[in-house]
Amino acid sequence: MVRKTSDAAVHSGSWQWSRTATTQRKLLDAAAAVFSELGFTDAGISDIVTRAGSSVGSLYHHFGGKTEIFLALWDDYQNEHERLVAAAVAKARKSGENDPLTLFNVGSRTYFDYTWKHRALERVFFEGDAPPGFELLRRERGREWVRQNSVLLRTAEDTLGRLTVAVITDIITVAGHEVALSATKKEADDVVDAAAVLVARLVR
Repeated sequence: MVRKTSDAAVHSGSWQWSRTATTQRKLLDAAAAVFSELGFTDAGISDIVTRAGSSVGSLYHHFGGKTEIFLALWDDYQNEHERLVAAAVAKARKSGENDPLTLFNVGSRTYFDYTWKHRALERVFFEGDAPPGFELLRRERGREWVRQNSVLLRTAEDTLGRLTVAVITDIITVAGHEVALSATKKEADDVVDAAAVLVARLVR
C-alpha cells in the first residue's frame, strides 16, 4: 500500500527547506562581511553569528565551524561565477554567436563584472589568510577551470594547446585579482581590456 503524503506535510517540508536555505544564506552573507573586514584568522564565530542575527549552534549545525563556512563561502562564490558565465555564454550562442574567442570574452567580462561587485570577498580568497587545505581546493578548481576554457576555446589537445589554455586561465585569474585591487571601475575596466588583448594574442 502506497502511503499518501498530505498537502500539509508537503507544504511543511517546503517551508522547512526554505527556512533552512534562508538561514544558510544569512550565515554565508555574514561570513563574507566578517572575513572581508577581519580576515579568516582574526574572525570569530561570534562575529559571524552576531552579524547574521543567528546563534553559534545554528552555524555549527549548518556548516560545522569557521573553516567549513569559509570553504562553503568559497564554493558558493565560485558556483555563482560559473552560473553567471555559463548563462552569458549561452545567451550569446542563442543570439547566433559561435566564435570561440568572442564567446570566451563574453564569459570573461561576466566573470570580471561579478569579481568587481564582490571585490572585497575576492581579496579574502587570494591574499593568503585562509584555513589549511584551501590552497589544494583552489588548485583543483583551477584545473577544472582550465578544462572548461579548453572546451570553450576549442584548443588543440596537444601539449601546445594545453599550455596555451593554462596560460590564458592564469591571465584571467591574475586579472581578476587586479580587478579586485582596483581603486575605481575605470581602473578595473582597463585591466579587463588588457586581459582581452593578451588572450587574443595567444588564441589568434
